[in-house]
Amino acid sequence: MPAVPAPIPADEAERLLTLRRYNILDTPPELAFDDIAHIAAHICDAPISLVSMIDTDRQWFKSIYGIETSEMPRAIAFCAHTILQENVFVVPNAEVDVRFAENPLVTAAPNLRFYAGAPLKMPDGHKIGTLCVVDRVPRELSIAQHDTLQALARQVVAQLELRRTVAELKEANGRLAALATTDQLTGLNNMRAFSEQLQHEYARAVRACTPLSLIMLDVDYFKTYNDTYGHLAGDLVLKAVADILSSGARRIDHVARYGGEEFVVILPNAGRKTSKIIAERLRTAIEKCTWSVRPITASFGVASMTPSIGDPRVLIEYADRALYRSKADGRNRVTVYVPQTSQIACG
Repeated sequence: MPAVPAPIPADEAERLLTLRRYNILDTPPELAFDDIAHIAAHICDAPISLVSMIDTDRQWFKSIYGIETSEMPRAIAFCAHTILQENVFVVPNAEVDVRFAENPLVTAAPNLRFYAGAPLKMPDGHKIGTLCVVDRVPRELSIAQHDTLQALARQVVAQLELRRTVAELKEANGRLAALATTDQLTGLNNMRAFSEQLQHEYARAVRACTPLSLIMLDVDYFKTYNDTYGHLAGDLVLKAVADILSSGARRIDHVARYGGEEFVVILPNAGRKTSKIIAERLRTAIEKCTWSVRPITASFGVASMTPSIGDPRVLIEYADRALYRSKADGRNRVTVYVPQTSQIACG
């Protein structure tokens, strides 16, 4: 006679959704769960203890004490029976229990005889797994051991809740950090993120004695465009320009919205010649884009590190001067700021 699989719980679909929400399956060992399994084995005087999750067709072990395995088929899992219970489920002698007598865990290694499992009942009422202890000889739990196993199961649930809360807080903090450094209209880095990135790239360039350049650009006659066609149309232009810059820049470059219709691109490992080529490519891409209302162009200013630039803010000033020259000379052009010296500043 084969092993008798546990019936499927009435709330199986909802139970599996709850299990998925905790993102616990196939995760590495964690000390908090290992400690609980160890304590359960010690308190219940059992050689084997498990923190298990009952998945669709498998029993997966978050923590295991006393044997070497990571999962087994749900069809033969004692714990699949436990999640049908409200309290500790005890099998004093599996060898004489018709549900388990022919179970391969009983008839072959590890030759289980005694089993006691407490269901992991989550706050929404669904049971996603168990804390259990097993032995190779028939026996019973004392009242104290029974109550302690139940209490430790509640601690497993508490750890799962804590783990989930911490993960949600990290995710929320990540979203807040992104909001703090992202321009909401274009999705590019904002002024704050640009300033931090420029400081970082400047320090690295000085330390490694490598080139660093900066592009500043301004959408030509943007105020007139806004006044004529409205701010919604203007926003669409800014979004499109941001997309062009992101697509046209190198993977190592950093594109940001500087403010209003101004954008900046930090160019690590790019000297004057390379940065001018990149700026021309971006300018041409904007000019040749198919615009729905009227043609759009942009003016560019480029500056590269020299010994006279002892602060990244000076690089911004020089790029801004070059941008001003492009606008004064008729717009839709690239101007490179050329100081008296052109060597890279090294520290």
